[in-house]
Amino acid sequence: MDLSDSGSSSSSSSSFSSSSSSSSSSSAASSPSSSPPSSPLPSNGSDSPGPNAESGGDVDRWIEQLYKGHQLTQDEAKEILSTESNIREVASPVTVCGDLHGQFRDLLELFRVGGKCPDTNFVFMGDYVDRGECSVETISLLLALKVRYRDRITLLRGNHESRSLTEIFGFYDECNKKYGCPDIWKYFTDLFDYLPLCALIDSEILCVHGGLSPYVETLDEIRVIDRVQEIPDEGAMFNLMWSDPNEDLGWGNNSRGPLIFTFGEDISDEFLDDNGLKFLSRAHECVINGYWWQHNGNVVTIFSAPNYIGEVGNRAAIMKVNEELVPSMVQFEAIHYP
Repeated sequence: MDLSDSGSSSSSSSSFSSSSSSSSSSSAASSPSSSPPSSPLPSNGSDSPGPNAESGGDVDRWIEQLYKGHQLTQDEAKEILSTESNIREVASPVTVCGDLHGQFRDLLELFRVGGKCPDTNFVFMGDYVDRGECSVETISLLLALKVRYRDRITLLRGNHESRSLTEIFGFYDECNKKYGCPDIWKYFTDLFDYLPLCALIDSEILCVHGGLSPYVETLDEIRVIDRVQEIPDEGAMFNLMWSDPNEDLGWGNNSRGPLIFTFGEDISDEFLDDNGLKFLSRAHECVINGYWWQHNGNVVTIFSAPNYIGEVGNRAAIMKVNEELVPSMVQFEAIHYP
């Protein structure tokens, strides 16, 4: 999400439960056909990719450093992501998070109010980088957690996990400033190609960064997308990253730009019914209270970057989904520091 595409929106009230819940594990699915390129970055020293919670002392030390804001990453994240399906199957209970945009201290606050891995399971719906000043630290910590607790955290792709946007909105410059060359930016953006497009919680709640596509009627059509590429300029994968819900019915033009769609309640209704889904969870838009229910409960927007870019004044939110698939919202404010 970026301000040129979307402004703040007022939050509407929801009839859903506001009780908190804990989270458990999720499961990996089938892999895309392409194999990941090698990385110049250090590995975690393990013989097998993606250590479980019972192993991985080196990764534990990295994570401890990353929580302190040190710049560090590891080599195995791409290999783990390459084994995951376009739609990653996730079990409840789980906590769902929206855009972060390099606001590292606010990510730490998110973990404070929402719990940390592996005690809490997470789905992050993309846009980890750009705009904020600590995109490197933000994505590095999340990738280290993915390597350490691969079945406890799901990282989806957002529209900013792309080469084209990161060259414009700050991540490229941040990598050059902190590492003195663009090699780390290239490593990260190559890795972004492997991020899954969606998560599916207990086969009933679909999580995606942007929204629906007129080229996608079923979940199986998402499963066969060739995701290991730069985000295209049009088509199904592009729409999943960029589209927005709207109060007008049908498919509409989006103020973000040409070829970007909005979708009305009739569209979300039909898609949910046809695929046996309870509701759609998405990110991508800055909303003033951190979350916003639309389409009569069909769609919820989650935004997890409080006081976005230091100017908007919005609250952030995360969504806890319990074992009965009842969502509850936890809001938090921006961390103020000198």
